[in-house]
Amino acid sequence: MTSDARTLGFADNFDALRAGFDWALPDQLNMAVEVCDRWAVTDPGRVAIIDLSGSGRRDIRYAELWTLSRRVQKALEACRVGPGDRVGVLLSQSPLLAAAHIAIWRMGAISVPLFTLFQHDALASRLTDSGAAVVISDEAGEAALAPFELTVVTEDALPASTQAGPAAQTGPETPACLIYTSGTTGAPKGALHGHRMLAGHLPGVEMSHDLLGRYGDVLWTPADWAWIGGLFDVLMPGLALGVPVVAARMSKFSVEECARIIRDASVRNVFFPPTALRMLKAADAHLPGLRSVASGGEPLGAEMLAWGREALGVTINEFYGQTECNMVASSCGALFDARPGAIGKAVPGFEVAVIDDSGQPTSGEGDIAVRQGAASMMLEYWNKPSETQEKFRGDWLVTGDRGVIEDGFIRFVGREDDVITSGGYRIGPAEIEDCLLTHPAVATVGVVGKPDPVRTEIVKAYVVLKAGHAPTEAELQDWVKSRLASYSYPREIAFLDALPMTVTGKVIRKALKAQASRE
Repeated sequence: MTSDARTLGFADNFDALRAGFDWALPDQLNMAVEVCDRWAVTDPGRVAIIDLSGSGRRDIRYAELWTLSRRVQKALEACRVGPGDRVGVLLSQSPLLAAAHIAIWRMGAISVPLFTLFQHDALASRLTDSGAAVVISDEAGEAALAPFELTVVTEDALPASTQAGPAAQTGPETPACLIYTSGTTGAPKGALHGHRMLAGHLPGVEMSHDLLGRYGDVLWTPADWAWIGGLFDVLMPGLALGVPVVAARMSKFSVEECARIIRDASVRNVFFPPTALRMLKAADAHLPGLRSVASGGEPLGAEMLAWGREALGVTINEFYGQTECNMVASSCGALFDARPGAIGKAVPGFEVAVIDDSGQPTSGEGDIAVRQGAASMMLEYWNKPSETQEKFRGDWLVTGDRGVIEDGFIRFVGREDDVITSGGYRIGPAEIEDCLLTHPAVATVGVVGKPDPVRTEIVKAYVVLKAGHAPTEAELQDWVKSRLASYSYPREIAFLDALPMTVTGKVIRKALKAQASRE
């Protein structure tokens, strides 16, 4: 990584950029140093975070972020946290969230992002699987964590002292972050990443914001920093590049609030999930002053790109990736014209191909895959060696998405698995099914995504009841809301006499998805 962490610079030839790119990661690498410590030494007065999460605006400079992270580190040392230990972070967009991850990485420990909307069961599955015994949170999080046997560290409990230990001697492969991803079967899996994770995100983040790091750039996203899209597509790359990042809590996306945040913080660069863009378009919103808008998760189409040019004054750069290997493809209006229906080109440093069942690249439709060696690729699924092995086909990490590559542009065809994309969230149906099956009235259940014009999909549950029970739809919805997360509950529930099953007794989700599409 270069002295200012920038990997692309301000090149103007994409092909030359790809040809000349080399990860060139040093033997010693620690993300805390890259996003905070070196800036605190070389430019301590530089603005790191523009905090709108409280009342009014507060500019957090790198020196202050360093001080806060050292106080968190001191508290964690008192909890006997050491290298390799997992530490949860249950916070929304705030300076403390950034400082928490920085402190954990500096110690050589492993941070575990947790979403503040998680209820008991969602927290339990991740805390139990990760083995986290300490969580950094706030008063609301402390109440949610009360049922668990662990230590909760809040900002009020932080020591005043910054006399904490030096940065641990970590390398690119040293585990640093454990992010849980929704899947189609079983509990959510933890994707374990090393300290090279940040370096792996930088080229794609820079591309998706038309070479992020220009004078006056200010970065924001309404996406929560508990997810890889908020944490590593926005917060940490912004800090590493010296681009101020806006912390602004929104309990629910609002077009008016979005416009206010952009105005009050002089935001120039935004990552908008597709659902947010659709809501802005529906409201005929115009957001002046933006230099770049990035979006990822699903193709936007020609109509949305045309609207973005007219209403936002920019060409929306689409990008592609997943928790296991993120920011692998992107558009970049500063380097090449976007192609409607495509999700961009492979980012420098990533070899992306469409492969067949034998693991060979094909010119037709196939599985979108990324060759091993990319810096943002996970080390493994936490404690799941067989699932890790299944994720790879030879030297290729298989994304689970189908696509075609045409003239270097990657076109998304469809998702091979059953993950539901709703309101910018990726939701695993298995976790919802498991939750509903704990209700005393439910005999069996199948959960799928139903097409929706605003959210892309909504969660729909098909339920078979036990004899003598007649719960309402609202009762089952509240059952899920109170245990998992408010965004993942089934917005529609249909009661059936039987579900389509295989001969081995598995629910045929494909049949349910077809039924949901017809309704």
